[in-house]
Amino acid sequence: MQRRKLLGTILTAGAASTPLLAAPAAHPIRLQVDLTVDAAKEKEMLHNFETIFRPAAAKQPGYIDVKMLKLRTTLMGKGPVGVNYRFDLAFQSEEQRQKWVATDVHQQVWPTIEKLLAHKNYTVMLFDVI
Repeated sequence: MQRRKLLGTILTAGAASTPLLAAPAAHPIRLQVDLTVDAAKEKEMLHNFETIFRPAAAKQPGYIDVKMLKLRTTLMGKGPVGVNYRFDLAFQSEEQRQKWVATDVHQQVWPTIEKLLAHKNYTVMLFDVI
């Protein structure tokens, strides 16, 4: 009987001293940007995304994920005219994403992508993840 009581005490103490994992945000956000990348600059844009933008974003509080999606084809309906990439960024909250956008680091890394676009007239959509 003593062994059970001792084991229960150890397990209870261990659980109390273990920090809880941060709970995922109730409703994280996803920012999606439809981009028209100049075909001649596509390789450079992807290189900058992987080696400059993604590592910088990943260090930010609230960061979840960032992806660059290349449009293969539109299967139904009308696709956005001229768009060949979709930038997809996830953060735990819109407030955390806005703080990231306001940083000097973001002001340095986003232009490495933006300068390689055919134009800056891109669509930016903000979604709540439900």
